[in-house]
Amino acid sequence: MVMRILDLVRTVNCLLSKSKGRFVLTFAVAFMLANQVAASDETVPWTHAISMHGTPALAPGEPFPYANPDAPKGGTISLGVQGTFDSMNSFIVQGGWTSARGMRERQFGNNILESLMVRSYAEPFSLYGLIAQRVRMPESREWIEFELNPDAKFSDGSPVTVEDIAFSLDIIRDKGRPPYRNWYGAIVEKEITPPNRIKLVFENGDNRELPLLIALAPIFSKKNTDAENFDKSSLTPPVGSGPYTFKTIQPGRLVVYEKNPDYWARDLPVKAGFDNFDEIRIEYFRDETTLQEAFKKGLVNALQFRDPARWAKGFDFPAARDGDVVQMSIPRGVPAPMQGIAFNTRREQFQDIRVRKALRMLFDFNWVNRNLYYDLFSRTAGYWDNSELSAIGRPASDRERELLAPFPDAVAPEVMEGSWRPADADGSGRDRKVLRAALSELNNAGYALKDRKLVSEATGQQLAFEILAKNEDEEKLALAYIRTVELLGITVNVRSVDPSQFEERRTKRDFDMVFNTWYASLSPGAEQYGRWSSQSADAEGSFNFVGAKEPAIDALIDEIVGARSREEFVDAVRAFDRVLISGAYAVPLYHVSDDWVAHWTKVSPPQNNSLYGHEFDTWWTSATQ
Repeated sequence: MVMRILDLVRTVNCLLSKSKGRFVLTFAVAFMLANQVAASDETVPWTHAISMHGTPALAPGEPFPYANPDAPKGGTISLGVQGTFDSMNSFIVQGGWTSARGMRERQFGNNILESLMVRSYAEPFSLYGLIAQRVRMPESREWIEFELNPDAKFSDGSPVTVEDIAFSLDIIRDKGRPPYRNWYGAIVEKEITPPNRIKLVFENGDNRELPLLIALAPIFSKKNTDAENFDKSSLTPPVGSGPYTFKTIQPGRLVVYEKNPDYWARDLPVKAGFDNFDEIRIEYFRDETTLQEAFKKGLVNALQFRDPARWAKGFDFPAARDGDVVQMSIPRGVPAPMQGIAFNTRREQFQDIRVRKALRMLFDFNWVNRNLYYDLFSRTAGYWDNSELSAIGRPASDRERELLAPFPDAVAPEVMEGSWRPADADGSGRDRKVLRAALSELNNAGYALKDRKLVSEATGQQLAFEILAKNEDEEKLALAYIRTVELLGITVNVRSVDPSQFEERRTKRDFDMVFNTWYASLSPGAEQYGRWSSQSADAEGSFNFVGAKEPAIDALIDEIVGARSREEFVDAVRAFDRVLISGAYAVPLYHVSDDWVAHWTKVSPPQNNSLYGHEFDTWWTSATQ
């Protein structure tokens, strides 16, 4: 800050004055201003935690409420996932979709890589000190300063230094994938104060979430990281400061983590009740059926379920009947994830919103829910269902209307008034009322039925597209959707590929429609740039699969990250929800309010859970294995 003021004075001085007296006076004023700024910086208090809005819930020394500080240590947990892996770096474009699970993620734990602060998933968005033992930032959020814990060490025993922090932020800024490189690229100055403090300065405080995102940056060991080849997919394991190191890496098949006996943070309050196993095994399976069978045989100790059919009817096997396998429905306190079949609006046939709206109508949720899913699902409508952030069922507030006023065509009238709902077909799979409404939209878009084919009146081409699926469950759902769509003379194919091909095609935008889940939180923020902004639409490796380029979206994300109160924030998210719904970027599917997890009794979960459901890094061994 001081140097920026002095630089500004020098520039002004060169332009406005050649007078020695004015030169001296100007610098005197500059030093006075600089001293005032430094003094005001020093009045910002140090604290153990920060929050996006409001005050963190936990006092210093309090453990997270969803972990058991008295959990026994030892043993092994075996987990399973469908898919493959061919990279050990999820922060670059090449490895973003096919990296080994468990290095750094909520469900499986931050086993290898840690950050300056750690998030409590019992709160909307609060962070507590980890590598940084203290933190401070002004109300303006133009900067944030961290004081490192002098005990923080990487797994090779070397200390975590401020140089490692600066290196980690710079390497992802220069070679990472969006949205990470965008976040860390917003740092305009780094001030390192020996021996263990680093202050990060931003251009301004408009993005009020940015300091928290910086605090969650993965920290790499500078001396153990190949900076030159960081952006190239590699199976070289990273050296982190986390509680585990790699024991086994079998590309595409298995990764095993083993406890680091010298883990530096094991006695910190934020780690109480975490990292209880001596060994974590994560095995990869080509398809969901094979994974399910491995769970039934006890090769996988715990598994999350998403298919209601498997959840309702898949536990008629000896271990479940004998009580050795337990089903848990964990209530979630966060918005329901938006599961949908996404349109690639880069494709010519989906560039007309009327076509997308018509196709959105043709998903017969009632038929699918009854015939495939035992009536266990609820219909999804928007992107923050089951929360105060949802626009569904709520007319827009005065503040929302003010935010949306510059974009009069961005929100449909029924969405603005809160009366819009997804088409409610009668469950027959051929509801004539819904079919007529969808055909009317398609007629308005320039299509007509001719010889039982829906063709463009301008080109004579039949409306046709392909749905990309990665497993049998998605294929089954796609076929159920297609049987209704084809009634209007539309040709639809489903293409099933293995998970690695699926991710490659999705990353390269090589699809017409694709299954996707937009996970939601109580504190959406800068990650929405990567999912929806115009800038991310053509950015390699971004999450903007649909190719959205809508000025209203860009403006509302700015409002979300810049909100200074919870009230402003809620209005901005609801307005954003209305724009996404009105844009018809996906066929909304369904959700369940609970987190479905089954486990063998040899492993145990804590009594309390986070707002997000299960977290395997808080579980423990019930008996010595």
